Amino acid sequence: MKANDFYDKVITQFTDNLTDRMFLMIQSDRELMQDYLDLLSGKNRMSLNGGLAKAIKKKFLLKDNDQSKTPDSTLIKSYMRFKK
Repeated sequence: MKANDFYDKVITQFTDNLTDRMFLMIQSDRELMQDYLDLLSGKNRMSLNGGLAKAIKKKFLLKDNDQSKTPDSTLIKSYMRFKK
């Protein structure tokens, strides 16, 4: 395997479940989790979660791939997989 092939493989795998990783980070960080819960009091969970997914997509210039129904995070029931 060439280095560039390895880089592509790592980046593809990273972007594939980036949304799930972000929600795992939120639930494992006390301050982020409190902020998340505070925001939930004024918003619909699907709206809040969808907004974060859109922000991730925009920030990293990603495209939708497909949806996963098996997240590791307990904050979401599914998430959009992204691709570069």
